[in-house]
Amino acid sequence: MAFYYKLGKIPAKRHTQFRKDNGDLYAEELISTEGFNSTYSLVYHCYPPTLVTDIGEPFSVEPKVVESRNMKNRSFITFKTAPEDDYIKSRKALLVNSDLIISVAAPKKSMSEYFFKNADCDEVIFIHEGDGRLLTIYGEIPFEYGDYLVIPRGTIYLLEFKTENNRLLITESFTPIYPPKRYQNSFGQLLEHSPYCERDIKLPENLVTHDEIGSFKVMIKKQGYIYPYTYKNHPFDAVGWDGYCYPYGFSIHNFEPITGRLHMPPPIHQTFEGRNFVICSFVPRLYDYHPDSVPAPYNHSNVDSDEILYYVDGDFMSRKHVERGMITLHPKGIPHGPHPGTVEKSIGKKETRELAVMIDPFYPLMITEEALKCEDGTYWKSWVE
Repeated sequence: MAFYYKLGKIPAKRHTQFRKDNGDLYAEELISTEGFNSTYSLVYHCYPPTLVTDIGEPFSVEPKVVESRNMKNRSFITFKTAPEDDYIKSRKALLVNSDLIISVAAPKKSMSEYFFKNADCDEVIFIHEGDGRLLTIYGEIPFEYGDYLVIPRGTIYLLEFKTENNRLLITESFTPIYPPKRYQNSFGQLLEHSPYCERDIKLPENLVTHDEIGSFKVMIKKQGYIYPYTYKNHPFDAVGWDGYCYPYGFSIHNFEPITGRLHMPPPIHQTFEGRNFVICSFVPRLYDYHPDSVPAPYNHSNVDSDEILYYVDGDFMSRKHVERGMITLHPKGIPHGPHPGTVEKSIGKKETRELAVMIDPFYPLMITEEALKCEDGTYWKSWVE
């Protein structure tokens, strides 16, 4: 989130001497995005962030693509994915292209034996079930049902869960994640017509300096592999930091819907964007209030993008069968629209209580082996009465 923030102790000037009580220098680290041309933060460590004592054998977590071309409306029942104790093993990539990876996860345990870092991608983790804390060098962010956690690439983190019942939707972006540019002024401030503002953002808090020497395993994801690194110092050894690049949270329940007299197109639901894709939030809202309005969405020919809907909760007037954790994929090249009978049924309705996350990539998605394991193979026939 591009606004200035700081926690802990920092020197008066950047790149100047900043010493501990014993006279030793703190180790300054610049964490930058897009080279040196975009947002960055400066972090002050008790120890240099380079003290690697061991590098283990890497192992593959690369998605296994089984269908690189798709021209069929599809549905995936992701709650069929069995929970697993380990966080990395629980991450199941379902849909991928060169811009993003869409996964689901059902981790039962908190991350206790290792830290995790994605060296390739920003991550947006949507919390469908569960609550707990995201722990990073920047501080902690409490999370709960409905929260998005936006984690910049290169951030070492821990997820700490309160129970074993956790369901996550994870979007990995090979480019930085931002709020929609049309909702920002030239200074990066969210404008008055934005569906959310800076007050809604969950910022890191409770910075704890772990001045510890020992053996700390960090599992680093890069180019489809996990590289087990062991560091001499605790990864969360910062005494302070400041800047514009840091993890944050945002609740889907704080997204303020934009409504109108006639049906509004999906861009009004946009919440985040990356290169060649957007993430949208469908939330409870009033229906269109023109006296002759048709609340159900019109048929739409997917010319430029695939459309993915992850159903969170509530009723969806355009679908006959929806369940929690269900993903629908409507590929570019063919139209999609409301199920038979749902258009007439929607007329006269005043509001919807639906809750969903939509992801629209502008290049086709490929189907993985894990996706086929939870596919409802009859979905493409559901428009024929």
